[in-house]
Amino acid sequence: MVTISPNASLKRPPPKIGFVSLGCPKALVDSEQILTQLRAEGYETSSTYEDADLVVVNTCGFIDSAVEESLDAIGEALAENGKVIVTGCLGARDGGDMIKQAHPQVLAVTGPQALPEVMAAVHLHMPQPHDPYISLIPPQGIRLTPRHYAYVKISEGCNHRCTFCIIPSMRGDLVSRPINQVMQEAENLVNAGVKELLIISQDTSAYGVDVKYRTGFWQGKPLKTRMTELARALGDLGVWVRLHYVYPYPHVDDVIPLMAEGKILPYLDVPFQHASPRILKAMKRPANSENNLTRVRRWREICPDITLRSTFIVGFPGETEAEFEQLLEFLEEAQLDRVGCFAYSPVEGARANALPGHVTEEVKEQRRARLMAAQKKISTARLARKIGQRMIVLVEDVQENRAIARSSGDAPEIDGVVYIARPKKLKRGEFAEVEITGSDPHDLRARETRL
Repeated sequence: MVTISPNASLKRPPPKIGFVSLGCPKALVDSEQILTQLRAEGYETSSTYEDADLVVVNTCGFIDSAVEESLDAIGEALAENGKVIVTGCLGARDGGDMIKQAHPQVLAVTGPQALPEVMAAVHLHMPQPHDPYISLIPPQGIRLTPRHYAYVKISEGCNHRCTFCIIPSMRGDLVSRPINQVMQEAENLVNAGVKELLIISQDTSAYGVDVKYRTGFWQGKPLKTRMTELARALGDLGVWVRLHYVYPYPHVDDVIPLMAEGKILPYLDVPFQHASPRILKAMKRPANSENNLTRVRRWREICPDITLRSTFIVGFPGETEAEFEQLLEFLEEAQLDRVGCFAYSPVEGARANALPGHVTEEVKEQRRARLMAAQKKISTARLARKIGQRMIVLVEDVQENRAIARSSGDAPEIDGVVYIARPKKLKRGEFAEVEITGSDPHDLRARETRL
């Protein structure tokens, strides 16, 4: 029997925490974990600075533009609210000194993956509400993504030491999550209505290396802590499964048949970064000796419908015009579906800063523009081939005269979309069958058909 105090109506409402989440999907998952714990302890969340009793800012610190955005976000939160706790990758740089120097008013600074430290700071400055109820938390936790898709982070950190990257110094070496925990989280999400699972980590192909592919158990059956086995098990859940940040190790070939069988989405996000062997060696990229063009051709032979996404860096220290031309030749040969390109940015603490032959900013931008112009032609041609095809799409938004959806080849927020004219019975977060009627360099146009 529950006894209600006569003064219950006089109790103070639970504290409200505002939250700003910046950076990559891996940081987004950190934010979701913090928000889940806050909710579990009885805190409420606020979508405005004015209503929040305290604000947590999860930062990114990978490149200079991200650092600037993070510092600006902290400053805005301080100006609008005044009580700010900072977490995330920027907090790991110089022990948080950069943040403290720019904004000495912040209440606390932590690095990434710092759930206990963040909660301790929250408890210190905004004491935990009385009698929190764990039952307030749904099994899938608190999510910042729409209900129909979710990111699942399978590991933290990275064992590689790429010369342009400081992420290992902020997030540490590879630590793979137990495979039963990953599967339980995925099942909870599917049971809650999620239609697409986006698998992320710093190096998805290395999942399980740190535990020597230890055998775990899921639903009473043995399951190796390894990307291929994980992808197969996730494919049994009956939803879209999309793999991100897959380094091109030889065993990646083993997941392509799963795509051809329809177990997981025919989509692979492989950060090649460059095509010149010398530049790749200077970057200290893993698997830089692989013949990636041969691999791409073999993947397409096994799964003709595969969508290949990659990212590249131009203007890396010492990159010559001939080496950049080699990269353009690779693009022409590989015919990748989706490509992102960054002009090299000297990140504080990265070893590449000490390399000779730094490229001027003007040349970097020229090369980036040339690469994207070349890829625009490739993307235009590849999307045009889809005209007349029927495909299953996941509806993102339904407006008065059109709906916006994504195909199996479109990851949220980084790839294109499918615009559906004059939708009739489409609902957000549901699958639909469409016929492709047009295209441009980035997106598709379609009409609704019956599923």
